[in-house]
Amino acid sequence: MIDREEDKISMRGQCELLGLNRSTLYYEPAPISGSDLHLMNRIDELFTKYPFFGSRRIEAYLKREGYEVGRDKVRSLMWKMGLEAIYPRRNISKRNQAHRIYPYLLKGVEIVRLNQVWSADITYIRLRQGFVYLVAIIDWYSRYVLSWRLSNTLDTDFCVEALNEALQHGKPDIFNTDQGSQFTSEAFTELLLKGCIKISMDGKGRALDNIFVERLWRTVKYEDVYLNSYSSIPEVELGLGKYFEFYNDERLHQTLKYRTPAEVYMGNNKQLAMCA
Repeated sequence: MIDREEDKISMRGQCELLGLNRSTLYYEPAPISGSDLHLMNRIDELFTKYPFFGSRRIEAYLKREGYEVGRDKVRSLMWKMGLEAIYPRRNISKRNQAHRIYPYLLKGVEIVRLNQVWSADITYIRLRQGFVYLVAIIDWYSRYVLSWRLSNTLDTDFCVEALNEALQHGKPDIFNTDQGSQFTSEAFTELLLKGCIKISMDGKGRALDNIFVERLWRTVKYEDVYLNSYSSIPEVELGLGKYFEFYNDERLHQTLKYRTPAEVYMGNNKQLAMCA
């Protein structure tokens, strides 16, 4: 960053130029031991492969691999990582009880067109000496990643920033998320309500209600994050930027009849604009 006293560009402006969330600049995370970080990375690998695993099952797998760890430790680390198994269970996630929860609107709904449904989710991204959180917004029909942001805190700002960017592409009929406090916050839901966008939220502990984003996370981690030992936020920012360009513009999807998300999303958007 540029020194505050030697340049007239505000710190907020510099973060915007770099594509960084302001909390990334000011927040100093509590130190994490090397053993905990190693354990968190292994938990992430297991959860990415088996998103229906809860803390009990992950604890069992870790013990089989020689880790001396109890369920309370696994559950604590999963909470810190923002991970939650997909099956219905007791309410122990980070839902804010003061926030309004909206019903799930997509049960039995067939996804047949562009901008019918968008959704957002947050996942844990490993670094060599720490970790950050990634939020992404995706169009269900085309699988196109409309926007994404990184943050080293589970705050609301980076999710709102991602939503503002996504809305520059247009707007969906329905926007689906889980019940996390970032997505139930007034700052996030007000943007949707002002755009007359219907809000849908997954049932408690039902990540498969947001299956397209869950598939995206698995793809991103196996094709990029696990193959690259990112060491810093600027490095992972650059690496993911290149990967999402590849994902949108070059990666062929069988479900899209071997077209890219950009071909489907941009092509259909042009047709809609011509018909308008």
